[in-house]
Amino acid sequence: MSARPLTVRTDPALGGRWTSLATPEREWLWRNPRVPAAARAGVAPGDPFVDAGGGEECLPTIGGPSDHGEVWSKPWTSQAPGVARVRAGDLTLSRRLATHDGAVRADYTIDGPPGAVLLHAVHLLLDLAPDARLEVPGRPDTLVVEWPEPGATTASTWPDGRGVPLDVLGPDDGTARCAVVATDRLDVVDGADRLSLRWGVGPGYAAPVSLVVWRNLGGWPDDGPYRSVGVEPMLGAETNLDRAAPDRLARLGDAGRIAWWLEVHVP
Repeated sequence: MSARPLTVRTDPALGGRWTSLATPEREWLWRNPRVPAAARAGVAPGDPFVDAGGGEECLPTIGGPSDHGEVWSKPWTSQAPGVARVRAGDLTLSRRLATHDGAVRADYTIDGPPGAVLLHAVHLLLDLAPDARLEVPGRPDTLVVEWPEPGATTASTWPDGRGVPLDVLGPDDGTARCAVVATDRLDVVDGADRLSLRWGVGPGYAAPVSLVVWRNLGGWPDDGPYRSVGVEPMLGAETNLDRAAPDRLARLGDAGRIAWWLEVHVP
């Protein structure tokens, strides 16, 4: 599948965080130079989100409350090589990470009370050049969140982020947009390199999947803006559990479980 093998490293003790997603030639994950390692390492459950970069697991919500969910700030329990588990209230998230034919695959199961609703995203912040682009097939429905004001949502169509193109980056322009895109695939193109992401619900389960795009070109936060670009394959189709319509949420079935997967490779 992959001409250049992709490897992944995580830190179960620090929220199951993805600390590396790399080929022999490059590291794809961005690290925030403003956040010292000790600031991320010192996080305790319930603390405000620390934007250290890398890849964070967000469950049972992405946007607050609580911001980025609960599991990113909790230590996970390692079950076996590549397998880790964490609890968030009544929910238990299990992740199995493996590599095959040069690709990285994450298989997730979420267990809890039958009928429980949730959102789960893999919040990957990428180290990309200004001329990188995000390729999504077609013109899927897009929901621009927290726009034009906090708490609001605005319907759009890819790649329109309501006046900001979501598919291209460019130099810092003082804008920031977060959008939910109705897709199950993304290609990130950065010069001669391409990172392909595919995801979906496991066999026998039903739930929406989507992509969150975080395009922050020096537009956030107000008191010290910086540049960060995130792509977040997601189970669900909103960022805020409390605001989401029922058809935008994932729901545990009668057996109290749902499963989904994410696969990443370099063509």
